[in-house]
Amino acid sequence: MRTFRGGLLIGLAIAFAIAAAFVTYERYDTRTLKRTIRRGEVLCGVNTGLPGFSVPDDKGNWTGFDVDFCRAVASAIFDDPTKAKFVPLDANERFKELQNRKVDILSRNSTWSMSRETSYDLYFPAVAYYDGEGFMVPRSRNIDSALALDGSKVCVQDNTTTKLNLADYFRANNMKYEEMKFGKLDEVVKAYDTGKCDTFTADASQLYALRLNLSKPDDHVILPDIISKEPLAPVVRERDDDWMLIVKWTLYAMINAEELGITSKNIDEALKSKKPDVMRLVGTEGTYGEDLGLTKDWAARIIRHVGNYGEVYERNVGSGSKLHIPRGLNQLWSAGGIQYAPPIR
Repeated sequence: MRTFRGGLLIGLAIAFAIAAAFVTYERYDTRTLKRTIRRGEVLCGVNTGLPGFSVPDDKGNWTGFDVDFCRAVASAIFDDPTKAKFVPLDANERFKELQNRKVDILSRNSTWSMSRETSYDLYFPAVAYYDGEGFMVPRSRNIDSALALDGSKVCVQDNTTTKLNLADYFRANNMKYEEMKFGKLDEVVKAYDTGKCDTFTADASQLYALRLNLSKPDDHVILPDIISKEPLAPVVRERDDDWMLIVKWTLYAMINAEELGITSKNIDEALKSKKPDVMRLVGTEGTYGEDLGLTKDWAARIIRHVGNYGEVYERNVGSGSKLHIPRGLNQLWSAGGIQYAPPIR
C-alpha cells in the first residue's frame, strides 16, 4: 500500500510538471507569424525619434535604418513594405511592451547583452548595426581624447547600458565625473544643449544623429574614442522560433544580397541569373522561403522594395544622408568590416 501511494505521488508530480511545462510553452509560443498574417501588418517598436534610424515627419511618415528593416520584414511576408506599422517606444518601456505583445518586433537601438536575454526572456536574432559608446563635447573645450574628460559633468540616459559603461570607463581610468542622468533621451539632449553638462555620452550612432538636433550642431565634436561594444539588434520574444528565424534571415538576406551585388535596381536581372548562390537567394532554386513559412521569392521581395544592406545603410546614415557615418565595422567582411551572413543553401 505504501509503495502504491508513493508511486501515485510520483506519477502525479510528473503529470503536474508536464502540465506546467506545457502551460509555460503555450504562454510564450506566441505564433507571431500567424497572428501577423491575420492582422495584415507587422507591428514594429521603434525609437521615439532618432534621425537616420527612426524618425517621423510632420505627416507621420517614418524613415530610417531601423524603419527600413521593419519594412523589409513586411516585404518578406506581404510583398508590401507599407504593411509595417510603427509604434514609438522609449528605452524604459521597450522590452516590457514587446513582452506584452504590443509589438511583434523591436527595431530600435537596443544593445544585445546576456542579461537582457536571460532577464527578459527575449531573443536578439542577429546584429544589424555594430556600434560603441562615445562622447560629444563642445568644440570650445578643445578636447581630442576621452582621457581628457576628468572632472567632466556628463549627461547620460538612465536605465541604459550607456550609464553602466560610463561608470566603468571613468573608474578604469581613475577619473572623476559628475553624472547628470535623465529618463528620456530628449531630456538628455536638452540638458546638454542648454549647458547643464559639458559632455554627452551615448552610442556613437546616436551622437551623430542627435547632433543634428542641437541649436548649433557645428559647435560640437564627437571624440574618436569608442569605450564599449554595442551590438545593436532587432529583438523578439523567446520561444517564438518561427518568427525569430524570419527576422534573422531577413537581415541575412540583405547582407548576402549586398555581397552578391544584388540591388533594388538590378533585382530583375538577378532573377534570371544561373549562378547557384544568386538563384538560392532570389528563390529560383530550392525551397528556402517555404522552409521559413514564406514564399519562394521572399528575399527578392525584400531587395525589390527595400534594398540590400548597403543601400539601406548609405541612404539613412551613410554617404547619402546628413549623418555621413563611416561604414567602419558595418562594412562587409570582404571589405574590411565584420558584417557577415551565413549562406543561404
